[in-house]
Amino acid sequence: MLKNFDKWNENKKELEKALTQKYAYPREIWWCSLGVNLGAEIDGKNESFERPVIVMKVYNKETMVILPLTTKPKDDRFHHKIQSEDKTTWVKLTQMRVISNKRLSRKVGVLNEAMFDELKKVWIKSL
Repeated sequence: MLKNFDKWNENKKELEKALTQKYAYPREIWWCSLGVNLGAEIDGKNESFERPVIVMKVYNKETMVILPLTTKPKDDRFHHKIQSEDKTTWVKLTQMRVISNKRLSRKVGVLNEAMFDELKKVWIKSL
């Protein structure tokens, strides 16, 4: 598959110029512009190069640690299954990233505390 680095670079320039700031908190699930990446690094989808992510830790009002989500079933030690009322997703434990809040597009939900606590334990163990 041919990756469109030029289009992503244009999008990234627009994200950098944006004046709006979004504030996220641990447990929240957001659509996030992850972009076009190299090799096995996870890419965003659609024309905004977005993908859903879960906020794991907030460092300050501008940066946070996230883990990307996928709807493709993955039954291995590199993924953790999350079941919500209407959807099953898998957290990609190996794709942790520190991001700017400028990459956040829109909040889509909040993981309940019990599931988040379990995810944190599995994530920390995977490090």
